[in-house]
Amino acid sequence: MTAAAFPVPPTAGLFRKAVGLAMWVPGFSFLATMMGTMLVVQRFVPSDRIEWLTRFYTSGQLKVLGTRVNYVVHPEIDPKRVYVFAQNHVNMIDHCTMYAGTSHFKQGMELASHFEVPFYGWFMKQRGTIPVAKDKRAAQRLHDSVRDEVARGHSILVFPEGTRTRNGRVGPFKSGLLRIAHALELPIVPVAVTGMFEVMRKGEPYVNPGLRVTVYMDRPVETKGVPLSELPKLIESVQRTVAKRVDDFYGISGEEAVEHGVAQSRNGRDDARAVEVPSTRRA
Repeated sequence: MTAAAFPVPPTAGLFRKAVGLAMWVPGFSFLATMMGTMLVVQRFVPSDRIEWLTRFYTSGQLKVLGTRVNYVVHPEIDPKRVYVFAQNHVNMIDHCTMYAGTSHFKQGMELASHFEVPFYGWFMKQRGTIPVAKDKRAAQRLHDSVRDEVARGHSILVFPEGTRTRNGRVGPFKSGLLRIAHALELPIVPVAVTGMFEVMRKGEPYVNPGLRVTVYMDRPVETKGVPLSELPKLIESVQRTVAKRVDDFYGISGEEAVEHGVAQSRNGRDDARAVEVPSTRRA
């Protein structure tokens, strides 16, 4: 099966389109209510002290959009350890999809320009979301922000592809954010989400309710003691773990998966130069 032959949600009919558009009414209503509530509460209580409210929001957002989620979590994921969760990027509610999979407080990242968006930007700033800028000192600030979050016992959620998928497949991982995990000796948890592309996708305004989504949180990949020269291989192994889950969901054979990976590598562009992280160890 090729990417063009993937199962797609049947949004062509007028009724299906109407239902898909109508789902945004309760979806946005719930989002606005929860963000407003959390904006008020977080003025007085740190975000990591109201995890119950965050989990009510993330799980509730999925339920309001008619999405059912199943979690498959590797037994070696320790609730007491801090991780970098590396997830495939599908749509705007990816953070909601994976959040309830483990008990960790997960801090996210967002483009610094998004913090200027009224209401949404205020919410992210109050929660402590890490801003990602594009100036010359951005890499060092990003490194320091992640280090500070880790010192508080917070795990980090990243989307190493750097953009939402266009065809449901997992693209190559850019190395910048995972280099930070390596520099701070943080284990990386590969997170693969299947079925969410059929619920909501980039460039399509419809939500497809009633579908089942599965979140796989696989065996953590240790970065401590890994030479810098071996980091590309480590990142590639994390990407392959995530990609295989998605390819298996679509019934993609090993040969087709390899061909897709080669094509993505040729067309993709690694942002290691844009986010050059200072290393704390020798290769």
